[in-house]
Amino acid sequence: MQLNKNLTPVILSAIILVAFSCGNNKDKADAYGNFESDEIIISAQSTGDLMMFDIKEGKHLKEGELVGMIDTTSLVLQKNQIHARKRLLDAKNEIIRSQLEVQTEQMKNLEREKSRLEKLFLQGAATEQQYEDMQGKVDVAAKQYKSIKIQYLSVDAEIKVLESQLNLIENQLGKCRIINPVKGIVLEKYTNNHELVTTGMSLYKVANLDEMELLVYVSGSQLSELKIGDSAKVYVDKNRNDLIEFHGVISWISSEVEFTPKIIQTREERVNMVYGVKLVVKNDGTIKIGMPGEVRFNHK
Repeated sequence: MQLNKNLTPVILSAIILVAFSCGNNKDKADAYGNFESDEIIISAQSTGDLMMFDIKEGKHLKEGELVGMIDTTSLVLQKNQIHARKRLLDAKNEIIRSQLEVQTEQMKNLEREKSRLEKLFLQGAATEQQYEDMQGKVDVAAKQYKSIKIQYLSVDAEIKVLESQLNLIENQLGKCRIINPVKGIVLEKYTNNHELVTTGMSLYKVANLDEMELLVYVSGSQLSELKIGDSAKVYVDKNRNDLIEFHGVISWISSEVEFTPKIIQTREERVNMVYGVKLVVKNDGTIKIGMPGEVRFNHK
């Protein structure tokens, strides 16, 4: 049987249209969104000149790395002054402690003498006056001991105050050290060496780009098929026609419905209400903050 030559172009066009439609459905993603990462703004915890600030945008930083130092001159001078005062009080306390030891021995001797006189008084070999004089000496020695003890406790309290002041200064000195809190890349730098910074002033912004999060929105009909821990295929644009595939894992699913964000553009008609879903994606350096991405869930 031979086809009508006039119908042949029409049939071929229909076949191509069907094939193109099937390919489009197969390639259509389940959700679209943008990549994001936790961006941390590091602020100054002290006021002074920024003596050292060894960072630049794009630099990789380690967790706990020292990246800057705020001038500590005034704090170091205060610390030295307090140390000198404390050494003086320590020496004074040593003298008072020696006096306490001497006074303690004198009190022991007087107590022994009092005990001996008491026996003699009971035997009639010592007078009442002698016994009362000895008792007076014991009482005076006890009051002297108490007075010296008060001096010792007073100086000791002053030493503890100075130790607290030293701890405070050490804490302030620590805040002059700018320590990077997380592993990441410097996204923005807000100040430079030798500039005056104040407490709370932003210094730089850092983010860990080793793992990125893709925030997408799905409809209620899709939600029932998803759960935290599920794997999915994530795609970003390689060029105008090709995509790069990544492995993603669902890390968060919104428990509340919301209106579709205006920034979300999909290939299908919008739905009014959607749920947010986040997927964690290992980044090889290709993915950037704000980059669009799409996801195809592994439906069972």
